[in-house]
Amino acid sequence: MSTVTDTRQDMRLVPAAAACWLAALAGLLLGWWTAVATGLAAAVLAGLVLWRARGRPRARDAAAALLILGLLAAGPISWRIREAQSDELRASAAEGLPAALRVVVAERPKPVRSAGYADRQAGARSVVLAADVRTASVDGRPVSSAGRVLLLAPVEQWASLLPGQEVTANGLLMPPRGSDLTAAVLSVRGPPGAPGPAPWWQRAAAGLRTGLHDLCQVLPEEPAGLLPGLVLGDTSALSPRVEQEFVSAGLTHLTAVSGGNLAVICGAVLLLLRLLRLGPRLSAAAAGTCLAGFLVLVGPEPSVLRAGVMAAVALLALALGRRGSALPALAFAVCLLVVADPAMATDFGFALSVCATGGLVLLAPRWADALVRRGIPPGFAEGLAIPLAAFLVTAPVLAGMAGSVSLVSVLTNVLAAPVVAPATVLGVLATVTGPWWPGAGKVLVHLADPEARWLITVARHGARAPGAVIAWPGGWVGGLLAAAVLVVLVLAVRLRRVRVLMAVLVAGALLVFVPVRVLAPAWPPRNWAMVECDVGQGDAVVLATAEPGRAVVVDAGPEPGPVDECLHRLAVDRIPLLVLSHLHADHIGGLASVFDGRAVGAIAVGPGRSPGWAWRQVATEAARRAVPLVELNPGERLAWPGLALDVLGPRYVPARSDGPQDGTTINNSSVVLRAQTTAGRVLLTGDVELAAQADLLADIGDLKAEVLKVPHHGSRYSLPSFLAAVAPQVALVSVGAGNTYGHPSKSTMDTLAALGARVTRTDVDGDTAVVTGTAIVRRGEPRGPPRR
Repeated sequence: MSTVTDTRQDMRLVPAAAACWLAALAGLLLGWWTAVATGLAAAVLAGLVLWRARGRPRARDAAAALLILGLLAAGPISWRIREAQSDELRASAAEGLPAALRVVVAERPKPVRSAGYADRQAGARSVVLAADVRTASVDGRPVSSAGRVLLLAPVEQWASLLPGQEVTANGLLMPPRGSDLTAAVLSVRGPPGAPGPAPWWQRAAAGLRTGLHDLCQVLPEEPAGLLPGLVLGDTSALSPRVEQEFVSAGLTHLTAVSGGNLAVICGAVLLLLRLLRLGPRLSAAAAGTCLAGFLVLVGPEPSVLRAGVMAAVALLALALGRRGSALPALAFAVCLLVVADPAMATDFGFALSVCATGGLVLLAPRWADALVRRGIPPGFAEGLAIPLAAFLVTAPVLAGMAGSVSLVSVLTNVLAAPVVAPATVLGVLATVTGPWWPGAGKVLVHLADPEARWLITVARHGARAPGAVIAWPGGWVGGLLAAAVLVVLVLAVRLRRVRVLMAVLVAGALLVFVPVRVLAPAWPPRNWAMVECDVGQGDAVVLATAEPGRAVVVDAGPEPGPVDECLHRLAVDRIPLLVLSHLHADHIGGLASVFDGRAVGAIAVGPGRSPGWAWRQVATEAARRAVPLVELNPGERLAWPGLALDVLGPRYVPARSDGPQDGTTINNSSVVLRAQTTAGRVLLTGDVELAAQADLLADIGDLKAEVLKVPHHGSRYSLPSFLAAVAPQVALVSVGAGNTYGHPSKSTMDTLAALGARVTRTDVDGDTAVVTGTAIVRRGEPRGPPRR
């Protein structure tokens, strides 16, 4: 018997919500006048239905709601949009003028992360925060504005601000990119001026969030960063690797607070009060208090507000003794929030939340009942129907937003579902008990550790699955195309012959592709001698020894994850030596992930010790792993079965200094290696530039090598005479897709082509292997452009 007894939903508010949302969306994308037109059209249609709906109360109610929302769309909503689109700051932003704004912070600052490069450490260097303008001065003259701005500000000075604080911000205005109510973007210079006090409840919430982060320090790094994301949507400590794996596995919704979190919290409170035999009104009031506190704790995100309003309506129905319906509550939440803030209409998080909730309300119960009728136990039926419905309705939005579709999300969500609620409840209990009973808070965090580890394991293996993510056109076109494909598939599977045909096609594809990709994979190629890993804008090279699973690694890329994935694909589990050519961030950022599940014999560095933060990071990691840290110098030779390394450079290193060194000096201090492999000689050049290349030419008579790791990502700082002296048959360029540095340089590529070298690029070819006889095998699955 199904656990869902009634799948019918009250649809009366749905047309009003759809019209309100559509009017605001049209107004923001096409101009305020389209909101007026859409709202008036909805009101006229509602009037016609009212006129002809005598004796049909449900149709009359739906038409009345549509009439009210149509008039609101043609009036207040379109007026708000018109005010934002004609704001004086918008015109000033188009000219890039300096401005001084007195603003009230509207949301918690969000860190903007970026991978490390050169001497810049990976992590957040700036934050983005929304703020409401109180007064404005542009280029020394006062400007009238009451709109919303986005502040792009330094992370050290602005990350601690809280919603409700009033501050002064000075900087340069820039035009907004999105289609919302933002009047301008202000690139802030310096710290916030004359900050006012934050409301007491925001200070209390900030203390609780900080307390949870402190409690999580007893856990390993990855679970410690994930747990605050699961509980509070706070991903500030989440590692970039785990974040990307959650994206690939279709689990990002778990780190964005939405209706699921509120359902768990309010459900736990109601269940406890029911066990205590308290009445529905008192239970609803207690759950509502917890709901309000939780909303303040996590912040006013669009998906959180949507879920909060919906939960409040459901609790009100409980207090009044009425059996509420989820769909009217969802429609009411959409109406209320879009009228209050029309910018919600273009927010992807809001759209995902509404679509997911709609799918769970309309599709999941029906599909669960259908599965139960076919003999599947109710719990398993709902466990399958819920993630499948969520995937179906959110796939178009995700495809348009990310330009990709996760094909493993249904399976990963099924595997993740059993631990989400326990982790959330334990995390919330740790958050509220930690400040006054730290010992109990730590116990609760330890209890949530296995759940967090399980989610990381599911995401990691899901992201590693062959074909886990497929590329898809981005933007509105991609979203509409994905929606059209899904509609066609849903309609098609209703026909028995089509279902049989699709089942045959899927079975055939599994029989063909699974043995090829899993039983006889094309990667890694047999007898590979070296692999240039695709780690984005950075370097990582793997040199095989004669022993399977044992290899030397040179450099680790700009961030954790990509180099680990490359080594995992190559089945490398023993690394006798990890060489860091120099200490720039794009060569050491992935150092920690090289150790994941592998034995490392030693870390080798050159004579350089700059930048200081990078040297300290490498030394700390070596000490933490109890791995020796050794220095390589020219003239040394290292050998393993099937592999030998000769240290050729650097030939000249400036005197060590505790002070900063420029990037060129650090690049020219790169360790230069010549490896003797089964594919011939391989010259590994780090990021050496003109001076270091000239030193190598002057001091070493024979630089010839069959394979060249092109210096400095193929930059223009390569001597044609140096490239000619190497005379490579194969030239490998490690470069990130869409990088802003101009790598690789056309002049360098032309020189290599003129020398007759076969040139490969990781941004185009993905991981690239050289096998015996200098044959090239491309994996052909590049990582794609960097995350913004």
